[in-house]
Amino acid sequence: FMVFLYLPIAILILYSFNSGSLVMVWSGFGLNWYAKAFANGDIQRAAFNSLIVATVATALATVIATLAALVMTRGGPFRGRGASLAMISLPLMVPEIVTAVAMLIVFAGTGLSLGLGNVIIAHVTFCIPFAFMPIRARLEGMDTTLEQASADLYGSDWATFRYVTLPILMPGILAGAMLSFVISLDDFIITMMVAGAGSTTLPVYIYSMIRQGVTPEVNAVSSLLLLASVLLVTLYWLVTREREAGTT
Repeated sequence: FMVFLYLPIAILILYSFNSGSLVMVWSGFGLNWYAKAFANGDIQRAAFNSLIVATVATALATVIATLAALVMTRGGPFRGRGASLAMISLPLMVPEIVTAVAMLIVFAGTGLSLGLGNVIIAHVTFCIPFAFMPIRARLEGMDTTLEQASADLYGSDWATFRYVTLPILMPGILAGAMLSFVISLDDFIITMMVAGAGSTTLPVYIYSMIRQGVTPEVNAVSSLLLLASVLLVTLYWLVTREREAGTT
């Protein structure tokens, strides 16, 4: 299983250090393709666009998902609760191409053309359920004893949420935010559909490079994108481990 899953990635990373110009012909170790990638202005602009989209989309999706999770778990029973939960989770089961076409139709029908704004709106739409799931799971697994103690000590709803619920919920929020950021940073299908001129993100730019022929520069850029994802997951693991150690 590990070989099947990770061997192609290992080969991609290995040949990103190939000093020659042929992808699958090893000519010696070198960092020249990484240097070329860092000096490429188009790659820099695409990477900057990806970071802007992922950061803004993650912030908005995490806030909306947190509010939705609080309503679903702490709002008490209400009519349509089950249907609301199903609607929030539905984008996880809908094929991504369907979401992409739907967003394209909405933007074309309304005439909305905001450049990166269109991409951000689309990313928020499909990032919400990814952020919602870990936040809701964290809320459902929380012990309400401390919140009840805060209420017994005449703490207001806002004070209880700020000083009790939110700190305990933070690992779930971080998990949802990290997951949303990685999903947004790596997205290709939806971005390809809704991105206009000047809104090219890094995955879309990598696709345009592949259409012209695979080069070691493509391997280098793909390896850097993979490194960014791994660093985010590692950062989340370190933060949550320290927080859990502090609570124990």
